[in-house]
Amino acid sequence: MYPDFQYLFQALLGTDMPEWLSLFKTFGFLVALSFIAAAYTIVSELKRKEQAGLLSYTEKVIWKGKKATVQDYALQALIGFILAYKIGGIIQNTTVIAANPLAFILSLEGALGIGLLGAIITLAMKYYEEKKNNLEKPVQIKIKIYPHQRINDIVMVAAIGGIVGAKVFNAFETWDQFIKNPIEQLIASSGLTFYGGLIIATLALYRYAKKHQINFAQLCDAAAPGLMLAYGIGRLGCHFAGDGDWGIYNSAYISNPDGTLQQVSTDTFQQVAQQAAPYMTYINNTLAPHMHVAAPSWLPNWLFGMNYAHNVNHEGMPLIDCVGNYCTALPISVFPTPLYEAVVCILLFTLLWKWRTRFNRPLQLFGCYLMLNGAERFFVELIRVNSQYDWGFLHPTQAEIIAVCLMSIGAYFFFRKEQKIQMP
Repeated sequence: MYPDFQYLFQALLGTDMPEWLSLFKTFGFLVALSFIAAAYTIVSELKRKEQAGLLSYTEKVIWKGKKATVQDYALQALIGFILAYKIGGIIQNTTVIAANPLAFILSLEGALGIGLLGAIITLAMKYYEEKKNNLEKPVQIKIKIYPHQRINDIVMVAAIGGIVGAKVFNAFETWDQFIKNPIEQLIASSGLTFYGGLIIATLALYRYAKKHQINFAQLCDAAAPGLMLAYGIGRLGCHFAGDGDWGIYNSAYISNPDGTLQQVSTDTFQQVAQQAAPYMTYINNTLAPHMHVAAPSWLPNWLFGMNYAHNVNHEGMPLIDCVGNYCTALPISVFPTPLYEAVVCILLFTLLWKWRTRFNRPLQLFGCYLMLNGAERFFVELIRVNSQYDWGFLHPTQAEIIAVCLMSIGAYFFFRKEQKIQMP
């Protein structure tokens, strides 16, 4: 696996790379890329809907040439200080911070001198900008703001709501681990529940759309293809970083001490599982679910089983002769479900993008997205290990429950006959 850019470029180029590259995490990069891809598709759809008369602009009165207030300067200085304070700290302590940059960013540590310099520079830039745009007599002007021009705000609201929701729902799903060390669980780069992020982000965007008079149903339809694409790219981040979102054990392959895989029989698997018990996952003192599925000769083994060597979560057994921050591998291979989801969701994105002009009723395309995404997640849960609820004869996971709910809501939006959706 490639938890950071140092591992990635070493694998691609076959030579040692500088340690400062480990500051850039593969998962974070692909998540950022997923937001950029989603933003691009949403802007394209919003513009199309604006041209079709389905979305309109709002007017806003702004001051031109007005002098900045003390509060404006103070906010600018604070932003400059924080950015320089953290960037300076990273430059001074690259080796230490590389293992967990997020923990450093959320801490109080940094470089005070560089932070003060950053505050001075941003104040000077603010002063220069004001002098350039200042008028003797400020005037009020009206500007038109179209929904696609608010994409930065839309993405920011979705990102913050998504991260908060993903962390909260993950805490519910892994409550025992969360209560043991809540701070560590909250700031960890892993441990994100997609459906929690989707639900909270949707609620946050509904509030934002209502405030800025954007038709929420049309916004949902515009976002549907991009959401599917973003999820697929994000799952690639989970896969290449090895963040734990993998499937159940595939007992057809075990790890060698150097991290390579070898195909084995069921009997050999049982022996290895007993020897590697400290590194295996057990549920109620029973080995987690597993299947024995060997790849056909015409397909690569890694499509059926991966041990996620050098995974970002440090899960599994130690690797011999390994130097660095990520020196573990799962003793038994698992089904690479993040890779399956990435491929399926990117293909589903192409379908939604092709269909986007065929559906005329508001929320119909979004309903299609909910059904497809819910079905994809429901079926992949069959080969994933997640916490289950005890409902007597049923033992669903949190994702399965939410997937069924979303498929039901999506079916209602897709098949309803009404032309209008009443939004409160």
